[in-house]
Amino acid sequence: MMILSTTPQIEGHTIREYKGVVTGETIIGANVFRDFMAGIRDIVGGRSGSYEEVLREAKDTSIQEMMQRAQRLGANAIVGIDIDYETIGANGSMLMVATSGTAVVI
Repeated sequence: MMILSTTPQIEGHTIREYKGVVTGETIIGANVFRDFMAGIRDIVGGRSGSYEEVLREAKDTSIQEMMQRAQRLGANAIVGIDIDYETIGANGSMLMVATSGTAVVI
């Protein structure tokens, strides 16, 4: 089991070994239908459930990739996790989620 934390340490645990920085990156395109529906929501108000789902999927994929890299280094935890979101591509048509943290053994 991999322990994840945005803090630099995990309460009640001593970091025994630092394995290094690990990252995960995900780029997901938003399809035309989602763009259309989100545009309607922007006009009438409310949350865009389709975009929220895409955002969660991208974040989860990026974290999973980061965890796999940490496991390959022999880590059982990642501390100091940072999650960054960015739109890229023509007219911001792609969503990029990048995660980073320090792989450690506790």
